[in-house]
Amino acid sequence: MAMAFKMATTGMWVTDKCKTSFMEMKWKKVHRFIVFKIDEASRLVTVDKVGEPDEGYDELAASLPPDDCRYAVFDFDFVTTDNCKKSKIFFIAWSPSASRIREKMLYATSKEGLRRALEGIHYDMQATDPTEMGMYVIKDRAK
Repeated sequence: MAMAFKMATTGMWVTDKCKTSFMEMKWKKVHRFIVFKIDEASRLVTVDKVGEPDEGYDELAASLPPDDCRYAVFDFDFVTTDNCKKSKIFFIAWSPSASRIREKMLYATSKEGLRRALEGIHYDMQATDPTEMGMYVIKDRAK
């Protein structure tokens, strides 16, 4: 098994693949977003999907299941009113209403451990439906 970082509160482990994928997104800009999931059987947080650099918010939203919880990080590039190019990384805890209660609890208690393992996140969001994490919400937060 690859090296992993243990999240003390839940006994979950964050795989090295999660951290290296995040660093590649942050520094090399080879990913636009990463979706993570918890494998309850192995007690690991793993990479579920990686968005290519040319993919955007719509592909991220489409990759989140309507009835399962997930975590996602999204690299949002924008231009400020001063005409400066900036990039902000959003951490999204996706917990749709249709997901199981046990799953919601597991993801809620494991969130901080994953967030600590991924250094360099600018904004944190919780969403239960797509309107709570819409592009307009992300743009508003990034101002």
